[in-house]
Order: sequence, then structure tokens, then C-alpha cells
Amino acid sequence: MHEEKQIDAYYIVFSTFANVLSQHPHVKKIWPADPQDIAEDSDEQFQHDYMYEPPAKELLSPILERFLSMSVFQAMLESASSEFAARMTAMENATRNADELIDDLTLAYNKARQAAITDEMLDIVGGAEAMRSSQ
Repeated sequence: MHEEKQIDAYYIVFSTFANVLSQHPHVKKIWPADPQDIAEDSDEQFQHDYMYEPPAKELLSPILERFLSMSVFQAMLESASSEFAARMTAMENATRNADELIDDLTLAYNKARQAAITDEMLDIVGGAEAMRSSQ
């Protein structure tokens, strides 16, 4: 389609993995290559007239296909890494929150149990005092 001039450029949108807590959306132009991406010191080598065997069009066609497939593959790997990092962070947060909730509930349960034991002991002591004073 590119050769028939139906498509001007190919872009790929994906999330990049910065670190475990940070993933960023990214748009990358993969074809045609931006001239800014080519280093300035390499301009010198493009000024020479090279002879290619097989012809340049035949030679560059499989290279272009490989470049496009590797660009898509790299974007997929970046996106997968970002997703796994986000899942890992979410699970760590969920585990930490569950542990805090368990600690809070255990403390509340122990306080309620201790209060019930104290009430029972007060009832026993009160009953014993009542029996002793009635004798």
C-alpha cells in the first residue's frame, strides 16, 4: 500500500516501560524514517554513490519488512512489560491493603474478646461478693 501511495506513513502507539511505577504512552513513526533519527555524522556516508548487488529496491524490501516486524514486536514487548509491571504494583498494593485490614480486624476482634472476658469476670466477682454479703 505504501508503494501505491495509499499510505503516507506508519505509526505505532504503545505504552513504554519507564519503571515499575511508571508507564507512558508513546507514538512512534516507523516508516518512513524521520531524518532527525539519523545521526548528523552519518550524513557523510549518504553522499556517496554506492552500487548494490542485487539492486537497492530488491535488497531493501526484505530489510524494510524485517524492520517493520521488529518495530511492532518491540512495541508489543514494551506494552507487555508495562502491563506486567502495572499488575505487579496493583497486586502488591492489594496485598498490603489486605494485610492492614487483617491486622485492624484482628485488633478489633481481640479487643471485643477481651471486653467480653472482662465482663464475665466482673459478673463472677459480683456474684461471689453478693453471695458472701448475703451469708
